Amino acid sequence: MILFIYPFGRRIRAVAPKAHTLAEVMYARHGRSSQLMLAGSNILGSVISLTSNFIAGGALIALLSPFSFRQGIIAVAAGILLYTLWSGFRASVLTDFAQVVAMLGAVVIIIPVIFFAAGGPGLFETGASNLTAQQSDFFSSDAFMNQGAPYIAAVLAYAIGNQTIAQRLFAVREDLIKPTFITATIGYGATIIGFGMLGVIALYAGVTPIDGDTNNLIPQMAVTYLGPVLLCVFFIMILGSLSSTADSDLAALSSIAMADIYGQSVGKKKANPKTMLLVGRITMILATAAGLFFASGKMNILDLLVFVGALWGALVFPVIASFYWKKVTNMAFTVSSLTALAIFLPVRFEWISMSGLTGYVVDVVSIVGVGVVLGLMSFGFFGLKIARIIGIAAIVIVAPFAFGVLHEYAVLSGSLVAYSVSTVVCYLMSVRSKQEFDFSTIKDRVGDFDPVETITNDSDHLTTSK
Repeated sequence: MILFIYPFGRRIRAVAPKAHTLAEVMYARHGRSSQLMLAGSNILGSVISLTSNFIAGGALIALLSPFSFRQGIIAVAAGILLYTLWSGFRASVLTDFAQVVAMLGAVVIIIPVIFFAAGGPGLFETGASNLTAQQSDFFSSDAFMNQGAPYIAAVLAYAIGNQTIAQRLFAVREDLIKPTFITATIGYGATIIGFGMLGVIALYAGVTPIDGDTNNLIPQMAVTYLGPVLLCVFFIMILGSLSSTADSDLAALSSIAMADIYGQSVGKKKANPKTMLLVGRITMILATAAGLFFASGKMNILDLLVFVGALWGALVFPVIASFYWKKVTNMAFTVSSLTALAIFLPVRFEWISMSGLTGYVVDVVSIVGVGVVLGLMSFGFFGLKIARIIGIAAIVIVAPFAFGVLHEYAVLSGSLVAYSVSTVVCYLMSVRSKQEFDFSTIKDRVGDFDPVETITNDSDHLTTSK
């Protein structure tokens, strides 16, 4: 998601160089309903992400200390809230740097130590009997259809719908967007592959998650194979990493509350910066309370992240198109997003039977969704012509293999349906529109809420006034 946001991010910054949130730009582009839809999805996604990090912290503390899971999530939440209230986005940026250092350190030091403690290279021979046929297959269809493909589909959705990514987009110098986001992609990619090795090692070693809860797997591996010193280092690394993500969610939620709720309600010229800060801090407290409430249910972290990624899929095409296509209307944005959401939910949670004609219809819509996802990914880098070719080619190539099969994978088909429906509806409602939106007007509608500083120079003196 970090890689795929940057080409769109450069366009977004060119259109709205002083924006704070994507929803704020949608207000200038379309109006209140589009803004509220994007802001609402951002709020839901950030609360879910916050919940996931509290769950991870609680599981870590419960396994590595005398404290319970509930005490663990309270301690993690309290610590993150206090330092984020004190320093806001600055704290988020500093902990991000610490997070990268910690995660790279874990990959370089912790993962190899666990690997050799579990048996080293010989583990791949002695532990092969613990794998199923699908698990031993590098090109496993189960792994790809149930987890790999849904995450690929969610990549663009996270890039567009996640305010924690957008706030970095607006914070980085415009000329450094490309190198910054490419560097981040390589760094995070390396660490994710490294941490993923813990799951592989656990599989070959025959380690079963405590209580069948996969949230416990990584701290469980640390307890099993690390000595006291490295275990303490591991604890600090992981706690710092999840804290970094959680404080980003708090900063994102406060940005939405300040810019999209308070700022737009009173108007840019009437907004009081001190009141905005108060609104942001209150939002952080309320968000932390909500995250604690949901985290107490110990939901599966992977399920939560895949769900929110698919949910955001309903907004991807309308948001991207709104930055490039003059014809997209507020009605098209709103109707396409709501229609996609209305169809996504029953498909994702299997509220309707997928047998017979319904299943085949879902397959067709999902196959179109494959073309939409790959087309949009290509569009950011190569432009519209190449994107169309790749999108159409993807549909033609995938159709013979996916038809009659895709509806059996609810997570994947739900995400693809969200992309497909929102794209088709938004396009059909916009293509005949007579609207010719002037993107240059967004710069004037979206900007700083701080007092404007002006400099007046005459022959006698230089004065600065606020």
